[in-house]
Amino acid sequence: MTGEVRVPERAIARLRPHARALVLPAIALIAIVGAATYGAFALDETWQVLAVLLGAVVAGGLLWVLPLLRWLSTQYLITTRRIVLRRGLLVRTRQEVLLSRSFDVSVRRSGLQSAFRSGDVLINTGLDRPIVLRDLPRADLVLRALGDVMEASTTSITTVRRPVETTDPASRRARTGR
Repeated sequence: MTGEVRVPERAIARLRPHARALVLPAIALIAIVGAATYGAFALDETWQVLAVLLGAVVAGGLLWVLPLLRWLSTQYLITTRRIVLRRGLLVRTRQEVLLSRSFDVSVRRSGLQSAFRSGDVLINTGLDRPIVLRDLPRADLVLRALGDVMEASTTSITTVRRPVETTDPASRRARTGR
């Protein structure tokens, strides 16, 4: 033990993508139920009614249940030390990004995302591609919260790399060689 007191990790936010992703599946569900109801009462043969109801169940599963499960299976957890990304239906993927390894946070918005005040939060870790938290509601608030947490992080790699500025001219000359 080094004797230093570690502050326990706290969850700051648990997020999902914007619920706007469920609008089209909800409209599809309403249309499927309406078409199935009409087909069940308009057709005379039992096998035709069963075929319409079976088709409605399959269409409802594909057009409503799968998007709902996909939305429910995508989660972002922001803590005082890291960001945890969980996604996937059949194959679960968990990705952790330490805030001490993050250099930059930015928001990217499309036209529709701007209308709903959502956006993609990009976290630059110095690797090839940034980590993207897709379509978060209130992306500006998430950006500010991440910036505050990264700034308050005591183990930040940028703090370790930042040279200590002193006012002593002798130590400054020794460091620069002049």
